[in-house]
Amino acid sequence: MNRSFRPLSRRAALGALIALGASAAAPAFAADPYPSKPIQLVLPFPPGGSFDPIFRTLAEAASRDLGQPIVLMHKPGAGGVTGTASLATMNEADGYTIAVMHNSVIRAPLVQKVSWDPLKDFSYLIGLAGLTTGIVVATDAPWKTLPELLADARKRPGAVSWGNVGAISINRIYAERLARQAGTSFNLVPYKGGSEAFQAVIGRHLDVYGDPGFGPQVQGGKVRLLATFTAERLKRYDAPTVKELGHDMVIESPVGLVAPKNLDPKIAARLHAAFVKAAADPAYLQQLELFDMQPKLMTGESYADYARAQFERDRKMLAEIGFKPE
Repeated sequence: MNRSFRPLSRRAALGALIALGASAAAPAFAADPYPSKPIQLVLPFPPGGSFDPIFRTLAEAASRDLGQPIVLMHKPGAGGVTGTASLATMNEADGYTIAVMHNSVIRAPLVQKVSWDPLKDFSYLIGLAGLTTGIVVATDAPWKTLPELLADARKRPGAVSWGNVGAISINRIYAERLARQAGTSFNLVPYKGGSEAFQAVIGRHLDVYGDPGFGPQVQGGKVRLLATFTAERLKRYDAPTVKELGHDMVIESPVGLVAPKNLDPKIAARLHAAFVKAAADPAYLQQLELFDMQPKLMTGESYADYARAQFERDRKMLAEIGFKPE
């Protein structure tokens, strides 16, 4: 008998079994399929706007495929930039926090000082749809057409108030460009969200609102649509485009989803597949139609390519109009 061998005490044997069990369980835990807990979807605007019902129905559809709830989290601020930008400074990219991306976030470094890079600090997951920008006034407002509004604004420079969501949104920039082309100026008023702005224009506290999300208000007879910044007329409304009225301006504004940078490609692919499937959900498509948004699916790679190209287009456009960063 080998006298160097000594049986383990009961306590040591128990400790060895616990250690063995822990080591055996570790790979199983690491291999836990994604997702294994709820996912947070950051909406960078206040509750009550058009993004609320659109992304709520999309999240519900994607949740069914992923097998975990997708919880909407409103983080408004800086014209819809703050909430999405919060992901750019996150240290961990685990797929459990995603956010709505839109062009104001891509444009942000060109118009103000920020500590993050929209082209490097996000994982682009999917492009979803295009926003439609319209110019609306209250139904009892004196202007029946955009030319009437511009003619009045020329007589009273700076007197007509024009609202937008966010001081750096393309809709606000194009309102200023339109005023310059018309030989006048507007009193440009930034709002935190569309719900607040629509209440102001309907109550005649604001003269004009120029942003997406006007569909339900127009269809409900609460506001009058004077024109749209689309390439062609919208079939649903008898309203001209700004371009056909002599101002060569078309706004293309896609929205999509991003995660923090360095997201595991397998998790990104899982999220992309779930949202592609959700984007075909009838309830979601109905919401897009209600708010005059056009489905426009892009892969994460294509959406990232678009962001790079849009950043350069905005850089050029802002230089042409002499815009100086804040």
